[in-house]
Amino acid sequence: MEENTKLLREKLAELADLRASSAVLEWDQLVNMPEGAAVDRGEQIATIEKIQHIKSTSDELGQLLDDLTECTKGLDPDSDDTRLVRVAKRNFDKQAKVPTEYVTEIARESTVAQSVWEKAKDASNFAMFQPNLERLVELRRQYADFFKPWDHVYDPLLDDFEPGMKTSEVQEIFNTIRPKQVELIKAISEKEKVDRSFLYLDFPEKKQWEFGEEVITKFGYDWKHGRQDKSAHPFTTSFGINDVRITTRVKESYLPTAMFGTFHECGHALYEMGIAQNLNRSPLADGASMAVHESQSRMWENLIGRSKQFWKHFYPRLQELFSSQLGNVSLEKFYRGINAVEPSFIRVEADEATYNLHIMLRLELEIALMEGSMAVKDAPDAWNQKCKEYLGIIPSDDAEGILQDVHWSFGGFGYFPTYALGNLVSAQLWEKMSEEIKDIEEKIETAKFDAILAWLRESVHVHGAKYEPQELVQKVTGSKITPEPYIKYLNSKFGEIYGL
Repeated sequence: MEENTKLLREKLAELADLRASSAVLEWDQLVNMPEGAAVDRGEQIATIEKIQHIKSTSDELGQLLDDLTECTKGLDPDSDDTRLVRVAKRNFDKQAKVPTEYVTEIARESTVAQSVWEKAKDASNFAMFQPNLERLVELRRQYADFFKPWDHVYDPLLDDFEPGMKTSEVQEIFNTIRPKQVELIKAISEKEKVDRSFLYLDFPEKKQWEFGEEVITKFGYDWKHGRQDKSAHPFTTSFGINDVRITTRVKESYLPTAMFGTFHECGHALYEMGIAQNLNRSPLADGASMAVHESQSRMWENLIGRSKQFWKHFYPRLQELFSSQLGNVSLEKFYRGINAVEPSFIRVEADEATYNLHIMLRLELEIALMEGSMAVKDAPDAWNQKCKEYLGIIPSDDAEGILQDVHWSFGGFGYFPTYALGNLVSAQLWEKMSEEIKDIEEKIETAKFDAILAWLRESVHVHGAKYEPQELVQKVTGSKITPEPYIKYLNSKFGEIYGL
């Protein structure tokens, strides 16, 4: 078994290197690449994806995994070797159902589509992107068909981001939290609006960038193994756990965009940087799922970054950088302003109380597209109708409506639900961590984040993808993903802010 395990690790390391190579090309595309290079870049990524898929579905690898699956049956089920074989076997079985031709086609189409999406968003013109989206929807439906029989066409797509989760489970969770969040929003709407006008002044980009980097350095972001750049849509990418990069975007006319975007992406990066070194260059060197990943980014962005304790420490520095804009704005007014609840068009700038409604909107549209009950050409109108239904507002153009997110352009159907699930997991983890770190508020107030990061490293990060998401959440908190802690958190926080 020892010899076979060594051989498996070598093969999986080679596949990890190919994935990293593809990720470098994708990062460059979104950060540096000239727009005219999209077609060539699509071919380059498609070639790497083709080689990777052939190697990852070879008969030799399949036989090796079958042999090792038998050998590990009597071993510790939580050992690295046992978990590595289990995860690798799961990945192999999924990828073996997908033809290599499909893998190259989706890589080619999505690379070009991302470039077209950027132009369409800049022009606020959905028609420019519609043909690309139609092709991607067709390809993702085709992908789902590879996994028949399923309970729902959306299940295989969701499973790519949230292993083991079913569409029906997500819908049940959303159906539980939707009325409670709507009730909270209604109660808030009856209160006096919070002033946030001071967030819409002129905030020079250089100073915003400087502040963001100062904060995430305090969080624990390791600049020797990462960097931050600008992109049309913020993202985090990993070329291995020793090279984890983030991007953000800056609005000089609205302070929270870059600030909370940087905190959010740093949360993702801290997760990747905290995975155990011995898992590097293996399928375990990844997050347990996107919901667990989002729990980390949303925790640093919101539970920490939007807390009053956090700003007791950092607000004087922000006022120093923007004295003319914030010099006469009190800490209390600033805190209330950045936490104001008000339906808005842009998901990544939404307040915590309305954020999940953005996700529910997208989930319904994705399911309709996959089921074929809605045509792509009708998606902008459906988006606007859902926006009015859920948030009471209608986007003025495609850029603040259907074109605002990058996910569909890379074929990421199934991704959006993980954002809302991540909110729930973040609150569950926070409850547990607060029990074990008694002076957690004092640590935040003095910008001493070491204990928080250490707890997350030991409880979540170090395991990488060894455990499925529900299994990991159960292991850490004592229960599977549940909405109660998040609803409790929202009611407590906004009850205090709005005097409910």
